[in-house]
Amino acid sequence: MLEIGPFTNPTIVGENVKYFDLFDSTALARRASALGYVQSLTPDIHFVSSEGDLSVVTEKFSCAFSSHCIEHQPDLIRHFRQVETLLKRSGKYYLVVPDKRYCFDCVFDETRVEEIEQAHKERRRRHTLKSIIEHRAFVSHNDSIRHWAGDHGVVHDESARRRLIGVAEKEFALADGAYIDVHAWRFTPYSFLHILESLFDLNYITMKPIRVYNTRLGQLEFCAILKKQDE
Repeated sequence: MLEIGPFTNPTIVGENVKYFDLFDSTALARRASALGYVQSLTPDIHFVSSEGDLSVVTEKFSCAFSSHCIEHQPDLIRHFRQVETLLKRSGKYYLVVPDKRYCFDCVFDETRVEEIEQAHKERRRRHTLKSIIEHRAFVSHNDSIRHWAGDHGVVHDESARRRLIGVAEKEFALADGAYIDVHAWRFTPYSFLHILESLFDLNYITMKPIRVYNTRLGQLEFCAILKKQDE
């Protein structure tokens, strides 16, 4: 198995697991420390690309896994296609995906297929200014229990929001094309299933959803399984 984006807390461990991330192990540990994250196990990262480019992976796997990864991909179709090339015949891609209804993305609309198509046609490698502003200035809280109870909250008042928009614009300009890590896409289990089926039917991808689970009560994420369809 290949786990994509384990950071310092991989979900899958064992002698038959390899890891891909944006940074090597040392840089991940340093980043986690700066963010105040608990480090349970910083794995040896076998494949590294600061661009998130899976073409650096030189092996094939029976399955791949990622958790809270695909919503960060500037070009989601490209990501799926790269995963396909890493999978052996009838390989599976296991996913854990945030449900936008129960996390800080609750205030935004669900992603539409045509938005994902547009990003792919643009060969997008970086997030748009719109995505940076939304992520910095407009997100809600991330307490799933409160969201399930209907309390979606207001994190920033108008004054703070205007200031954060300015901060986001400055961050985008200073990055000068470098990758900024924010959410680009927002899903529910049903919308995610619809998008996957649409991308498959439109021949953008050769992986087909074989199971998309409902989000469990009180949780903010759901799981899905895609299977490579061999000719």
